[in-house]
Amino acid sequence: MVNRAIFLDRDGVINVDKGYVHKIEDFEFTTGTIKALKYFQSLGYLLIIVTNQSGIGRGYYTKKDFYKLTSWMKNRLKADGIEIKEVYFCPHSPEENCKCRKPEPGMILKAAKDFDIDLKKSWMIGDKISDIKAAKRAGIENTIFIEEENKKRGEGGKVVRKEGKAKYIAKSLFDTISIIKE
Repeated sequence: MVNRAIFLDRDGVINVDKGYVHKIEDFEFTTGTIKALKYFQSLGYLLIIVTNQSGIGRGYYTKKDFYKLTSWMKNRLKADGIEIKEVYFCPHSPEENCKCRKPEPGMILKAAKDFDIDLKKSWMIGDKISDIKAAKRAGIENTIFIEEENKKRGEGGKVVRKEGKAKYIAKSLFDTISIIKE
């Protein structure tokens, strides 16, 4: 059976992007995250996180730090009945030019293979142009750009529609439930 998935970036979508978040005490879910994830799961989507973690490659924190936070996050969500199928991450710095760092589609393609995912029936929700580009390169047409955090970086909706070609723009992860209906 072929599965459908909601691919989610982490920092700026699942949690507030405070810059290289790697400690539990710095992790803060964005408003409405729990409700949105429960909703997607109720529609039958697998929930998969794909996240660039260049802080590892830059030496700001270790893979061990990342795994510790990821385990805590997954357990916290599990307590609310939410199953994150997998968290794929790229530990490389941008200068390493790897195939897994978004905007490259490596993490999405690996997840599609690992979980038999139909990318044409799946969604990508991200807060950077690189998230949208990675999704497009992987064959995901249903993309949502989360605009709230990006106003600070100058990657607002008009820029994404032009450069990243996001199909939809939402203020927050919670607001995406009005877009994804089935």
